[in-house]
Amino acid sequence: MSVGWGNITVKEILDPINGALISGVPETVLTGISTDSRTAREGELFWALVGEIYDGHDFALKAAEKGAAAMVVERKWVHSKGAGKRLDSVRSRFPDRAIISVEDTLKALGDLAAWWRRRHHLKVVGITGSSGKTTTKEMTAAILGLGHRTLKNPGNFNNLIGLPLTLLQLGREHSCAVLEMGMNHPGEIARLTDIADPDVGVILNVGMAHLEGVSDLDGVARAKTEMMERISPKGLMILNGDDVPLMRRASSFSMPKMTFGLGKENDVRGTSIENEGPGGTRFSLEYRGAAWPVRIRIPGTHHLKNSLAAAAVALGLDEPAENIIKGLAGFSAIRGRFDVMSLEGGIILVDDTYNANPSSLGAAIESVGAMVAHGGRIIVGLGEMLELGDAAISAHREAGRKVAEGGASRFYAMGAHARDMMEGALAAGMPEDRLKIIETHDEMVKEIGQVMSEGDLILLKGSRRMQIEKVVEGLRGRAHGA
Repeated sequence: MSVGWGNITVKEILDPINGALISGVPETVLTGISTDSRTAREGELFWALVGEIYDGHDFALKAAEKGAAAMVVERKWVHSKGAGKRLDSVRSRFPDRAIISVEDTLKALGDLAAWWRRRHHLKVVGITGSSGKTTTKEMTAAILGLGHRTLKNPGNFNNLIGLPLTLLQLGREHSCAVLEMGMNHPGEIARLTDIADPDVGVILNVGMAHLEGVSDLDGVARAKTEMMERISPKGLMILNGDDVPLMRRASSFSMPKMTFGLGKENDVRGTSIENEGPGGTRFSLEYRGAAWPVRIRIPGTHHLKNSLAAAAVALGLDEPAENIIKGLAGFSAIRGRFDVMSLEGGIILVDDTYNANPSSLGAAIESVGAMVAHGGRIIVGLGEMLELGDAAISAHREAGRKVAEGGASRFYAMGAHARDMMEGALAAGMPEDRLKIIETHDEMVKEIGQVMSEGDLILLKGSRRMQIEKVVEGLRGRAHGA
């Protein structure tokens, strides 16, 4: 039977999280959960997480003052020297507030989410991959949302904190959930799979991303296919059949599988592809001898494959084809993820600044080459790609090579590995006078703004922390002013 906040008591969650009630009333009813004392509300359960900068335990009293009915803290904190006064303050001022101790609040959060998920009867979809996760999640949710009340991760809530917090928003009304799963280190996808217990798992691709934690491409493949190790034997795995490293690794797993891609051997295929430039792509969606005409409003081969993955999920869940067609047709680009916009003067700006890794960069370069107007030029502005570990230098040189071979007329790069990108472009034959290392966002805006002209296409991309979206806003403002 499904449950909702407002019906669950402190006593009921103790066993799932291996918690001990050290103060307060076990019958305390919980109205929700909060990990931020600033937004904690009356009757909620405050969860003290330990982060790189802040320790939630330091804000336990603040959460109680905001009305939190209970709090979960770590046992080692309870027994630490600094905790005594804070605990005494909570107990003396709010004697009715329940205090629960656990070994590890992060692990306990996942345990609570796993328990909560299993108390709700719904279909759960888990999506991972080196690139395209968020777009595929949104496409899948757009399709399933036509026939079901569907929960999905907000923003980038795809890690060991965000995914549990998403699942803890499940209510009686939900019949589907679409969950993006990210990773930085081995074991994370396995843990997220254990928590979410997906009925359908999706692996989009295996590429050079988050190599700090896995060392090489084979390590990425092993990390992504942790989902296949942990998914229920009855679960369906949906795989990119065009991805050779992925399929090689996946061949050792025996479970129901469905593949998607452009190759003839795939179960779900895209054929008769018509590139409409910035307007998107038309194609024929083929599955088991049937075919349906589909149009997506975002361009690029990588987005075509994302849409095939979303369609495969829907087909695997026996959703009607008309919902797939309608859901994909109504989907529009997500800000920062290959978001195509027109500037004044016939200039196209592609905002792909949300994140970057070598795989997603290669896909973006390939896509813009098919979008540029006849006679127009490709101008590329890149921020460095982070979390690549020992592969950082070679990956950035490869990025420069891809930019040059993709036909870029101008190339601007910023960050600690900007010179490596320039060297890669030079080695691939790009003239030195068309390359420049940039120090600031304003400088990149100025340099691109001075050379852009009618018919040009500008691609901006970089890892999240590089904040290349500032260049997007600067160029939009400059074009508008002009």
